[in-house]
Amino acid sequence: MKIGIVGIGLIGASLGWDFRQLGHEVVGVSRQQATCEIAIAQGICDRASCNLASLQDTEVIFICTPIAAILPTVAQLVPLLDLQTIITDAGSVKGAIVDRATELWPNFVGGHPMAGNSESGITAFEKGLFADRPYVLTPTPITVPSALNTVKELVRSLDAVIYHTTPDRHDLAVAWISHLPVMVSGSLISACLAQADPTILDLAKKFASTGFRDTSRVGAGNPEMGMMMAQYNRDALLKALHGYRDRLDSIIDSIEQNQWLAIEDLLTT
Repeated sequence: MKIGIVGIGLIGASLGWDFRQLGHEVVGVSRQQATCEIAIAQGICDRASCNLASLQDTEVIFICTPIAAILPTVAQLVPLLDLQTIITDAGSVKGAIVDRATELWPNFVGGHPMAGNSESGITAFEKGLFADRPYVLTPTPITVPSALNTVKELVRSLDAVIYHTTPDRHDLAVAWISHLPVMVSGSLISACLAQADPTILDLAKKFASTGFRDTSRVGAGNPEMGMMMAQYNRDALLKALHGYRDRLDSIIDSIEQNQWLAIEDLLTT
């Protein structure tokens, strides 16, 4: 197939590489000409440019941009494409995207590869990134079955583990296991840096080992991405944050009241 990829960062570049290894032709689009040149030089794309019009003859397009750019990208693609072209996305929020995107382009399929790392950009791409990792598809009652099946087969060819759910259920689940950890991790870093005693802060930095690095890693990633998680998955994230705050309040109460078995029970679950 001829596959288009808009946004040649970690996810887009990893998709491009894997699809090319499977014999597909990959056409990439990036805002930066330098990224396009890297994509061609490293074998991620057959062709790459800064012009969406280069995707006119593609059969399936993966939009791998930041969340805020997904709908505008779909709107810009509408006048350029054949009506049979399929558009899918890789955003970590679906409720704010899928219905509106489907109104703009009936052959739209919501998708979210649950893969990646703390890095971003084309230099962070990984070969085989999606193998044995969840890849969530979020069809709605009006999703075109043939479009869904095409995207599903492409995803299956990456050896990803395919899941189907609704956009709203996706967002609630992802709020707990992806978006909440980003906020908690960022809050942990902020709380540590707020330590008023510079001597204690300096010692904490020196003492920090793998436990703190693992816990704080996701909060030290892409601030723009974290902000968009909060903005576009607001309600689900707030529900998760309130639930987490309730757990923290319970821990505080248990420690203040010397209820050590309660702490043990919590850490056993």
